[in-house]
Amino acid sequence: MYAPARHDEVTGLLNYIDVQLTAIRSALLGLTEEQARATPCRSALSVGGLVKHAAYCMRGALDRLTGDVPEQPLDAAAVALFTGSFTVGDDETVAATVEEFDRVRAELLATVAKTDPAGDSTAPPAPWHGIYDARPIHARYYLVHLVEEFARHAGHADILREQIDGVAVPALVLTLAGAPANDFFQPYEAAPGTLLA
Repeated sequence: MYAPARHDEVTGLLNYIDVQLTAIRSALLGLTEEQARATPCRSALSVGGLVKHAAYCMRGALDRLTGDVPEQPLDAAAVALFTGSFTVGDDETVAATVEEFDRVRAELLATVAKTDPAGDSTAPPAPWHGIYDARPIHARYYLVHLVEEFARHAGHADILREQIDGVAVPALVLTLAGAPANDFFQPYEAAPGTLLA
């Protein structure tokens, strides 16, 4: 949780982004590689795949925030990269996916911290929404979109994790943060050798 504070706008947005990324990553705590790849709902989503996809989104966000905005809609190769970002491949490990997530997360947060929300930016075409041209925006629009995007996937991760073993992600977040037990929370005990343990 992003605790109430009197932060400036970009610090607030950074914290909201980081809280959602923490939730996505925390959903892995105590899972085996096989569980992290499981698709327990009526979709192709897995917790490991969501962590990989979040890293993909963060790499894209870094490009966008540093001025590399595509002027044309996605081509077939870019669509294939996007689609593949939801699945941990047979030649990949979830543990390596977490390492990439952590690396790009640190870079993204440092970049967001230096972003002026009122600064000029450009939104690329979004043909899935009927927008076929790049449009001028303020950086604020994109930063709020990142909160939206990562919050959506944090919710997905929470549902998937609960389907796997009944554990809710907020308890995993508190566990990884080292929070002490109280009337509302008991720390989760991950089995040795599992992810993030």
